[in-house]
Amino acid sequence: MPDVVLVTGVSRFIGAHLAGRLAESPGVGRVLGVDVVPPSPELSRRMGGAEFVRADIRHPLIAKIVSEARVDTVVQASTGSDGLPTARTAHREMSVLGTMRLMAACQSSPRVRKLVLKSTSAVYGASPRDPAVFTEDTAPRDLPSSGCAKDAVEVEGYARGLGRRRPDMDITVLRFTDLIGPRIDSALTRYFSLPLVPTILGRDARLQLLHTEDALTALQRATLEEHPGVFNVGGDGVLMLGQAIRRAGRVPSPVPGVAVPPLTGFLRGTNLSGISAEQLELLNFGRVVDTTKLRERFGFVPRWTTQQAFDDFVRGRGLRPLVSPERIREAERGLGRVVSRVGR
Repeated sequence: MPDVVLVTGVSRFIGAHLAGRLAESPGVGRVLGVDVVPPSPELSRRMGGAEFVRADIRHPLIAKIVSEARVDTVVQASTGSDGLPTARTAHREMSVLGTMRLMAACQSSPRVRKLVLKSTSAVYGASPRDPAVFTEDTAPRDLPSSGCAKDAVEVEGYARGLGRRRPDMDITVLRFTDLIGPRIDSALTRYFSLPLVPTILGRDARLQLLHTEDALTALQRATLEEHPGVFNVGGDGVLMLGQAIRRAGRVPSPVPGVAVPPLTGFLRGTNLSGISAEQLELLNFGRVVDTTKLRERFGFVPRWTTQQAFDDFVRGRGLRPLVSPERIREAERGLGRVVSRVGR
């Protein structure tokens, strides 16, 4: 059981809620929540007994905090984009440079015995040449060349390097599929909240989602238990993009073209104008990961399936259908009859 835990990224949903859960865990002596800005009043309440420390993990001072607070467990939860929108340069600096400084601090402190890294399945990329399912050992056909996915690849490289230099340290890497839930704000939740949801004509990507509550449980267990290694974390099952749009009561708006770029212009001027290229690729090609290792070695099965997690998001946000499901099904049946007649 860890004595002093340091959690980064507590000004965002996952970091703040995780710090609060760990502070309530029996046997944990102290939880420090670190971020460059204070959490909102709501997130401060969620942190509970965790202590907020205003610090920048990109600064070498983080090593002093780790040493003087006698930290023995570090959770890097500030990677990814599960909450507040962040400028690309600032995000890269926080993810890449910040993780490099944080891991240097872990390496130099003999008290640190465990590192938990919140990563993403985006490290596998998304392309038309992908396998049906990615395992933890599957090499991506096309490595991410930009954006948060490229940052995640670099961050995981730092974690592997730390493991080689500190073989006595337990390092757990959790590769989350895209997070969804009624209380999280992300590019994906904003996408499905649009009245007209842009899609790419001729594509119907497979989506695998993870409920935020399951993400928090996985992080909490990785912190409190011993589960070294890399694990894919995602809900069971998949949703086709078209199915998800209909379940949200939205109306799909196909954009001509088989590549990602046509969507960029379509989204300009909406609250999704800053959506990343790798997120557009996901909506184009989809991505599914294998979670056998999570179930058999980690011993964790997400409570929500992909479909249940998405439905909980829809209910929690109070999304009301713009077109009744009956009319959508009637239109689909009519289209099917037209297609069948044309094919004769």
